Amino acid sequence: MEKTIIQQCTREHLDRYGEIYAAAFSGEPWNDHWSVEDATVHVGEILDSKQSYGLEYLVEGQVAGFIMGASMLFHYGRTFEINDLAVSPEYQGRGIASLLLDRMVADLREQGIKAFHLITAAEGTLPAFYERHGFAKEQRVILMHNSVDQLIS
Repeated sequence: MEKTIIQQCTREHLDRYGEIYAAAFSGEPWNDHWSVEDATVHVGEILDSKQSYGLEYLVEGQVAGFIMGASMLFHYGRTFEINDLAVSPEYQGRGIASLLLDRMVADLREQGIKAFHLITAAEGTLPAFYERHGFAKEQRVILMHNSVDQLIS
């Protein structure tokens, strides 16, 4: 039996998070073209946020996946935006994402977080995944963007 553990993210594993992020988000359903270098910077910026929180999932001491984001105060209390949830392709399909998500929600509710937000693909398996974990499509707000070079679609 493999030894597994969930623990807080650390900058010590930043390079591994970048590798996982680039591999996971370059595949389905996103098909984004992430370099490991850019993915590492992206994840590092989240970790450097004053209000960040993240968990990593280790298999035999090797990071197999992670979840991270940051909290923000609103008029009704502190909320948490899940920025990234990524599992290395060789570990996908084992329930790691569910374990990380459930643990993060439980931990942060104990710390007084009032609500969770995230952005995900509108189609494919991801909306159903998050719905199974208690998330619902927001009906009162929409995501809007403005891109000068229109690279973001």
